[in-house]
Amino acid sequence: MSSLKKLLEKKKYRKIKLRKIVTNHLELDAEINGIKGRFILDTGASNSCVGLDMIERFNLDAEESETKAAGAGATDMETQQSNDNTLVIGKWKTKKCHLVLFDLTHVNAALTQHEAEEVHGIIGADVLEKGKAIIDYDKKVLYLRKPKKF
Repeated sequence: MSSLKKLLEKKKYRKIKLRKIVTNHLELDAEINGIKGRFILDTGASNSCVGLDMIERFNLDAEESETKAAGAGATDMETQQSNDNTLVIGKWKTKKCHLVLFDLTHVNAALTQHEAEEVHGIIGADVLEKGKAIIDYDKKVLYLRKPKKF
């Protein structure tokens, strides 16, 4: 029988290595608008997010948003949004990435409290759904299906 990896390669999935950090989160490297960053993979986050302090770093066009963010012990946080960003994760790419921008200080404080490195953002369910994600927790690998058009 064919291995999962070979089967997914035939279905045009891209393999992305994940790192398990001391907090048991899975972390990955990605590029937003050509700039590298470190991100937590969060299947429970409805949207992919970047810290407000990263707007210039990732060359984001930020717009006001009426949406309030909640998560990781914080609620009712002000947000901004940025549309049509290029996101590259391994060999997977999309040019239509919507990002929610909010203060990630509480997330990074929790990470550094456990001696983990700070992150630039979170890859959420929106990207996982777009990429028809399959996560192999045992091998610490994320598979994202190549979009039909870039």
